[in-house]
Amino acid sequence: MTYRPDISPRRAAFAGLAVIGAMLGMSAPVIAQGSGLAMLGTLNKGEWTIKQRGVRPDRKICVRSGAELIQLAHRTSGCSRFVVEDGVSRVTVQYTCPANGYGRTSIRRETGALVQIESQGIQAGKPFELIAEARRTGSC
Repeated sequence: MTYRPDISPRRAAFAGLAVIGAMLGMSAPVIAQGSGLAMLGTLNKGEWTIKQRGVRPDRKICVRSGAELIQLAHRTSGCSRFVVEDGVSRVTVQYTCPANGYGRTSIRRETGALVQIESQGIQAGKPFELIAEARRTGSC
C-alpha cells in the first residue's frame, strides 16, 4: 500500500479492517452452506422403501447419495437448498423449487439402513406434510 498524504494512517487502517470484515461477512453464508450433509453419505446405497404414515402404497426409490431423501414431495431438479442442520445423526435442509413451491426436510439416522423423515412445505400451491420411515430393502 502506498502512502497518500490525504489519507491518515489511522483512516487507511480502518478502511483495511472494513474491507476484511466485509469479506468475512460475505464468506459466512458460503461456509454455512458447504457441501456438508456427510450423514447422508453414510446411508447404505440401494433400493429404499418409504412408508409414509397414513398413505398407501409404499414408495420405492433408488438411493445413491442419500440426497434423494431430501425432496420426496418435489421430485424435480433445479431446486436451491440451504443446509439448516448438518449433524452426525440428523440433517435439516430447506429448499425452494421455482414455480413449484418449497419445503423443509429433517432426516434422522437410526442405522445405515433406517431413517425417519419429516418434511413440510408448499407443493403446487397446496401445503403438504410428510412423516415417513425409510428403510433399505434391496439393490437398485
